[in-house]
Amino acid sequence: MQVLKVLSGIWKSGAEMNLLPTDEIELKYNDRVPAEIMSAAEKVFPEIEKWFASWKDASPVNITIRKMVHQACGWQDNPKLNEWICTDSESLTLFIQWQESLAKNGWDDIYSDYRQFENDESNVMKQKIYERAILYANQNK
Repeated sequence: MQVLKVLSGIWKSGAEMNLLPTDEIELKYNDRVPAEIMSAAEKVFPEIEKWFASWKDASPVNITIRKMVHQACGWQDNPKLNEWICTDSESLTLFIQWQESLAKNGWDDIYSDYRQFENDESNVMKQKIYERAILYANQNK
């Protein structure tokens, strides 16, 4: 089973899985995770650790776009991000265009890590999305 499919199942169940500053993975509310998802997670745990580690030093730009993908896929709820994207139609349009650019590069499965499909064009869009997110946040403090 794909790592992101397992993680999405964990997150959608209402549990939280995060990388701690000690590089340990924390699972909160594990009692909410269905047995079949926990079993799948145990089988791919090294890959889960690798995925979390790959985000350890990610820039704020990359963290923002990851949160947007997780929100759009229904994996992790982010009310502030949702409010912004529903209010700022230009940002939503940019996000859709960013996804389209990844699709042109072969991203056709939400459970595949989109980062391998990024290029200069998508990186420019990602930066613009982040700048709009910062502008929105600063205007709505």
